[in-house]
Amino acid sequence: MTDAPARLEVESLQENLRAVQDVLRRQHVVESLVQRQDMPRHELVEQLVHKQHLAELKTRLEPLHPADLAYILEALPQEERLQVWALVRAGREGEILLEVSDAVRETLIATMDPKELVAAAGALEADEIADLAPDLPENVIEDVIRALPQEEREQLRAAMSYEEGTVGALMDFEQITVREDVTLEVVTRYLRRLDELPGHTDQLFVVDREQKLRGTLPLARLIVTDLESEVLAAMVPEGVKLHPEDPAEDAAQAFERYDLVSAPVVDHFGRLVGRLTVDAVVDHIREKSAETQLAEGGLAKEEDIFATAWASFRNRWSWLAVNLVTAFVASRVISLFEGSIGQLVALAALMPIVAGIGGNSGNQTITMIVRALALGQIQATYWPKLVAKELGVATLNGVIWGGILGIATWMLYDNVALGGVMALAMLLTLLLGAGMGVLIPYLRARFERDPAVGSSVLVTACTDSGGFFIFLGLATLFLL
Repeated sequence: MTDAPARLEVESLQENLRAVQDVLRRQHVVESLVQRQDMPRHELVEQLVHKQHLAELKTRLEPLHPADLAYILEALPQEERLQVWALVRAGREGEILLEVSDAVRETLIATMDPKELVAAAGALEADEIADLAPDLPENVIEDVIRALPQEEREQLRAAMSYEEGTVGALMDFEQITVREDVTLEVVTRYLRRLDELPGHTDQLFVVDREQKLRGTLPLARLIVTDLESEVLAAMVPEGVKLHPEDPAEDAAQAFERYDLVSAPVVDHFGRLVGRLTVDAVVDHIREKSAETQLAEGGLAKEEDIFATAWASFRNRWSWLAVNLVTAFVASRVISLFEGSIGQLVALAALMPIVAGIGGNSGNQTITMIVRALALGQIQATYWPKLVAKELGVATLNGVIWGGILGIATWMLYDNVALGGVMALAMLLTLLLGAGMGVLIPYLRARFERDPAVGSSVLVTACTDSGGFFIFLGLATLFLL
């Protein structure tokens, strides 16, 4: 039952996408028919049809949430995407640009003139402008900064000063602060005078006259506590607090561990400078997960599914080049044993099995190690234990599955020695895959490189070349 609302939302999103695609398709079909017809006032008819479809599209797009519009834009080819983007109501562009992927954002920004970009960014909060800033031209950023009030200008400069992947780059400057010596009745009256509370406000931040954080006042306590009590009596003096320089991954773990909705961010003097909310943490986790998936596949960055062939080529060529080199090395390993393969043709049929299972084992190990590194669970002293553990797992798998495969090879080819070679090669290749699955991310982390980037490509290269060499070498040694 709990999945029903989420399922309905997905179905509604897909329905909106199909409706937009249907309008675009009908517009294309009708305009093509009009162009082929020889009729008076041809251009007038075409313009009327075009305006009718634009009005229908506007009606469909107007009530949609910026995140839903972003989804639709990402799902459309570039020509249709720009048609829909041109219909977005002024004042919503900034919100949508924040929601779309980096690759799609580049294509949309490229179609906008500086005045449109300034207007779109100017409608956002300072922390949101900072998120958008890396993709905007420098002259646009300068114009946006000049147009902001002094306080927001300082907030924007502060947000842009923090490195990507830190709490400071994710934090929100909009929060509600109260003093500890006022009554809860005063706090309640103050809240009622506000038009609305900042999003994801589950607690108020208690500060002194120097803006130093004294504690937090959860709204749940505010509601149930006697209004004549002072804030000091109801607040939580100790709790989770973050610093702008903290890694965002550490903050995400704290939010998960303590089920947080928001957390205060303080500077080195203990002064409140902002807050981090769960929506920003979830967005960061999603982005990091997507980056990891792309990196494991050897993609340099997120790619627009409808990008040009040249843009996709530039994103993919580097690790394909690495793969080409490693494949060539594997082919040279095989060529060393051409004579053995010629004498026993069964080797050609069996060697891909050994290399394939070894690669699968290595990728399983890499997945576990990269995840543990991302969660900060591996200390320097743990690496020997991890190597021993993964080699132990590989040994068990090698003995069991190598034995099964050896028996199957013996029965299939009626050759006991070939079955034994197959079993031993399987064991050794699984050990190789496990070892490389630990060693590759360890070395990348040691040299301050992302352990996920290209690791699967490298481990597959090692298990392919190594697996071929082990199997064909053993066959040459014991069978020929």
